[in-house]
Amino acid sequence: MLTIRFDRLGVQPGDLVLDAGAGFGRHAFELARRGADVVALDYATDEVVATRAVFGAMVEANEIAETRYVGVLRGDATRIPFTDGSFDRVITSEVLEHVQDDVGALAEFVRVLKPGGTFAATVPTWLPEKVNWMLSDEYHAPKSEGGHVRIYSSTELKAKLRAAGLTITSTHHAHALHSPYWWLKCAVGPRRTDSKAVNAYRKVLEWEITSQPAAMMVLERGLAPVIGKSYIVYGTKL
Repeated sequence: MLTIRFDRLGVQPGDLVLDAGAGFGRHAFELARRGADVVALDYATDEVVATRAVFGAMVEANEIAETRYVGVLRGDATRIPFTDGSFDRVITSEVLEHVQDDVGALAEFVRVLKPGGTFAATVPTWLPEKVNWMLSDEYHAPKSEGGHVRIYSSTELKAKLRAAGLTITSTHHAHALHSPYWWLKCAVGPRRTDSKAVNAYRKVLEWEITSQPAAMMVLERGLAPVIGKSYIVYGTKL
């Protein structure tokens, strides 16, 4: 399940791309499949280990060329271990809402991006996220365990991106069908695993992701601008 649209990012074969806060690598893997050379960075050790393993399996299965996998490393988004202007593209998906010093992280993302390079950031959309916070304190706390520390408005996020040195090129929303799922989870308790309603909805989402039925795709497109769980902003470095 991808959140970023790589056509808007302008990814080309051979581009060097940083996925900052890659998690378990969903965007990094697709970038490699499209011919980009990928560096995945994450703070969580278990996610770094798992992503390395998947990249290795992809190379062994000849799903991607070995050169597409540049590296997966553990690191801090506010202190990225690369020189200025290292990357053609930089992406960060569902990361900034976890970072106390988001301004510092954005400065680092832009620093390692080449002039004229493109950037994409995704964060939870204000309204669906606000509902989650109202339904459950556990969803976004405690901050020390990786909870969400802020809710972005579109105005705030774009202003911070511009202040970091980016020109905004486009925006959109995604994953509308995921918002009600998270509302259900927050209503019953986000760590609970025994809710019949949540588990039934999860099966629907898994079916939608794997089967991509046309009716569900139309529903997603229609609802995304209203209740899309993720808000995506694209920009170019000045």
